[in-house]
Amino acid sequence: MSTLIDAQVAQLRQQIAGADALDILRAVAAEFGGKATFSTSFGLEDQVITHLIFAHDLPIEVFTLDTGRNFQETYSTWSKTVLKYGKTIRAYYPNQDEVAALVERQGPNGFYESVDARKACCHVRKVEPLSRALTGKAAWVTGIRSEQSANRTGMHAVEWDANYQLFKVNPLLDWTWEQTWAFVREYSIPHNPLHLQGFVSIGCAPCTRAIKPGEDFRAGRWWWEDQSAKECGLHHTAAPAEASAAVITAH
Repeated sequence: MSTLIDAQVAQLRQQIAGADALDILRAVAAEFGGKATFSTSFGLEDQVITHLIFAHDLPIEVFTLDTGRNFQETYSTWSKTVLKYGKTIRAYYPNQDEVAALVERQGPNGFYESVDARKACCHVRKVEPLSRALTGKAAWVTGIRSEQSANRTGMHAVEWDANYQLFKVNPLLDWTWEQTWAFVREYSIPHNPLHLQGFVSIGCAPCTRAIKPGEDFRAGRWWWEDQSAKECGLHHTAAPAEASAAVITAH
């Protein structure tokens, strides 16, 4: 079965080779017919993709993970985006009982104590809700750019995500930070004001800070930890294709 998935990944990569972000999204919409979804955290890259989906009425669902600990500026960006496009952004929230159990175990800020504690928080607030959001989907669109971290330089525009058993599409993979900003300004796209204060990768408020000149794009996330390969568990390096034929034909 993995050979079949590998062949489909190769076919999709060939299909979008040289295409711009909008054409990649159009190809996703055509290929996965209503079973494609896009996860936004309202960062600069995600706002570009949201604009392309909404402005061109592409049949790709847009959703967000509301962890309950986002910046107020993030919620303001969310509101402005909905107002500008008149479209729905579906929100997924952590399981209330799991949040209560997490806080009981480690307190409200226990994620500062260890990597395991932080990952436990990420799992409850982000990973588990994402699993629900992706259930029944065939393709997951993200705002990943290769220059965001060393861990992302080896990614491709189309991958098979063995963890979530679907195709993962990264239409802005080769975009630069400057290119992303230029597009946002050209089309007057709402953006998080924290970007103008040195925040490049914006997550939960307790776990995000502005970066200093010369620092890695991900340096502002979980800054108290080792700087290598910092991820919350949403994105994994591409693994060998493993899935059932049912997943392949579910679009």
